[in-house]
Amino acid sequence: MAIEPENNDQTAKTLTPPDGPPVRADGTVPPAVRIQGLWKKYGEQIAVAGIDLTLPAGRFIGLVGPNGAGKTTTLSMVTGLLRPDAGQVEIGGHDVWHDPVAVKSRIGVLPEGLRLFERLSGRELLAYIGRLRGLPGAEVDKRADQLLQVLDLAGAQNKLVVDYSTGMRKKIGLAAALLHNPEVLFLDEPFEGVDPVSAQTIRGVLERYTSSGATVVFSSHVMELVESLCDWVAVMAGGRIRADGPTAEVRGDAPSLQDAFLELVGANGRAAGQDLDWLGGGAAR
Repeated sequence: MAIEPENNDQTAKTLTPPDGPPVRADGTVPPAVRIQGLWKKYGEQIAVAGIDLTLPAGRFIGLVGPNGAGKTTTLSMVTGLLRPDAGQVEIGGHDVWHDPVAVKSRIGVLPEGLRLFERLSGRELLAYIGRLRGLPGAEVDKRADQLLQVLDLAGAQNKLVVDYSTGMRKKIGLAAALLHNPEVLFLDEPFEGVDPVSAQTIRGVLERYTSSGATVVFSSHVMELVESLCDWVAVMAGGRIRADGPTAEVRGDAPSLQDAFLELVGANGRAAGQDLDWLGGGAAR
């Protein structure tokens, strides 16, 4: 489209992996995501400023940037949840807006602040999502069993989602996003507000998923997490892409991805609180 103006490593092996990225007739693999000239404005405020970005298939990709950089807006447009003012997005060679059915069958999405069907149990939610995806009932049951087990939700599968903790909600949302075995998984701040045990479980499942040839694209502002998980990264600030490529290349000679990130977004050397000369000292004055 072009629009104008705890450890679950052993259990995780029981999951059926995706078939890997699609292959063209000429034997080449299309990018997982191709973005061209993507724009979004809210009134006079520019959220995304005409970005171009190509994300390779079969990688663990981090979209990083400070709060307000445009990460969530970009992911919302890429996944078809928000219509851009201008630009084109393709997922595995399929246009997001001209071929939405083909795109939606190939992607899984876990947005930030996901609204779930809270009066369903975790098990009922997966059954409902599976049937919406057109999966046979027996296949839904098999995949739900595996996902609930791997994500440490088997003991809470009959509990209403409204009673789930933040970590449990993230995990059942991830299960719903993986249920149809997508080629590309989009996650917006998947570790935000999640306890360390749940975070480790989610991490293990995602690493297993990408090792099979599938693609994960997740947004975050936690550089240490991105550097430990991702082999490819795009840095965003002010609605623009400041750098993208393999994580090691984006980091360059910097001591860490955090240092490279601060340099790229123009925050390196900024001394927080340098003007608060009255702060501290242990006495009110």
